[in-house]
Amino acid sequence: MRVLVVENMAKTELGQVGTALREAKAEIEIRRAYLGEAVPETPEGYDALVVLGGEQSALDDAAYPYLPDLVALMRRFGDSGRSVLGICLGSQLLARAYGGRNLLGEAKEFGWCEVQVRGEGAEDPVLSSVGESFPIFQWHGDTFTLPEGAVHLAENAVTRHQAFRVGRAAYGTQFHFEADTHLVEDWNRAFPDTIKRLNPTWLARYREHAARHGRQADAAGLSLARAWVATIVRHQGGAVNEEPALEEVTG
Repeated sequence: MRVLVVENMAKTELGQVGTALREAKAEIEIRRAYLGEAVPETPEGYDALVVLGGEQSALDDAAYPYLPDLVALMRRFGDSGRSVLGICLGSQLLARAYGGRNLLGEAKEFGWCEVQVRGEGAEDPVLSSVGESFPIFQWHGDTFTLPEGAVHLAENAVTRHQAFRVGRAAYGTQFHFEADTHLVEDWNRAFPDTIKRLNPTWLARYREHAARHGRQADAAGLSLARAWVATIVRHQGGAVNEEPALEEVTG
């Protein structure tokens, strides 16, 4: 299967989503849109789309003029029945694609935070993989309203819309479940000044935070990644091949 990945900022990586895709022997094509690499106009030739996070808002079209094209592409993937994953900024763009309203600066979280799975999530193929609640890494200030018809999957006290699904398998997660402790440590090294502004004690107390939450968050993130990859079905000549795309992954 072929998976298109769109990066919106340097130092964003697939992390645990990449692990799950490699387990499934997926062919991954990365477009660094923030560097001017064009995103395709249609989903043809791909089976799934991943849109990662970034420092910009989902409405920052003036500084990032590719955003409307990316929003349209996410909608086309979702409407075609292909699997879509939007993480953080990606979730905000997915909400925009389906008519949700972006709310800038209204939900600030940083670090490992607890997320609760709603009743709808407990029955969802992806969110049901992590139980009733789980710690997961957060780094965002914006949020969104749910698009009409979206299924609300997860929430917490700060950010009501932590995860949602549109249609068969278009998922948005405000939290960074791709970010295991290795990726979080890379971000610590890459963005120390920004992190100090968000949480002045984070870097000094990082080992304490990681010891308390890291292992459980890593396990939850990998479970979510594998469960999302399992939603991918192969498309042949525009038609969906309903045979599972994931026979290699176990456990």
